[in-house]
Amino acid sequence: MSDIDLAAAFKALGDPTRLAVYKAIRAQDDICACKILKGMDITQPTLSHHVKQLCNAGLVSCHKEGRWVHYTASREASEELSRFLSF
Repeated sequence: MSDIDLAAAFKALGDPTRLAVYKAIRAQDDICACKILKGMDITQPTLSHHVKQLCNAGLVSCHKEGRWVHYTASREASEELSRFLSF
């Protein structure tokens, strides 16, 4: 992950709702959007917007199963953020 990617990641995590969505995704290896929505007071379009920002920053990946989208946090990105913050 380059410095530009780090900046995008920190920018993406700078929004409180987006940070909460990221925490929910990181808490499980693979989480359905429906489960994220149950734990938060946001709508599906709002969730999609926030997850798109997390995906664009390289923090999250997604795949579709049936009519639901499942999300996974990038271990590589998480480790890179952790290494950066440990300096």
